[in-house]
Amino acid sequence: MSWLAIVRHGEAGPGMPDAERSLTAPGELEAQSAARWLAGRPELAAATLWASPFRRAQQTALPIAAALGIALDTADGMTPEDDVDALIERLSALGASPAPLILVSHMPLVGTLAGRLVDGGPLAAMGFPTAGVALLEAEVWAAGCARLGAFVAPPHG
Repeated sequence: MSWLAIVRHGEAGPGMPDAERSLTAPGELEAQSAARWLAGRPELAAATLWASPFRRAQQTALPIAAALGIALDTADGMTPEDDVDALIERLSALGASPAPLILVSHMPLVGTLAGRLVDGGPLAAMGFPTAGVALLEAEVWAAGCARLGAFVAPPHG
């Protein structure tokens, strides 16, 4: 059994280009709250952390990396409009019982990814507040094969 935490970035301000939008002050607090919650989850010990290259996702991932004492890997294929099926294939390629993984990305990608992994349907999706965290558990990362272990939003409990 392995674990996957799917995290939406904290609240971001407006701006263009989209990739350069930064977290607001409340968004920074949301990111810190998510980091504290994730750090308190023993199932995420020694996790790998992947984040979208967009500024707001990187800013959300940095406190998570610091709280868990892990490296931050910037990952392609995790921007708002990227292909969820390609990301699921990438997760599936990690093999049986991979190390825990934390993904920091954007809507609609995070909602579609979580919905597809848990429900399996092609139109399945979950709503995600900013800095929301879905903690999933599965033996393999494929559509319909995961169980939702927790879903939290700021302020994280």
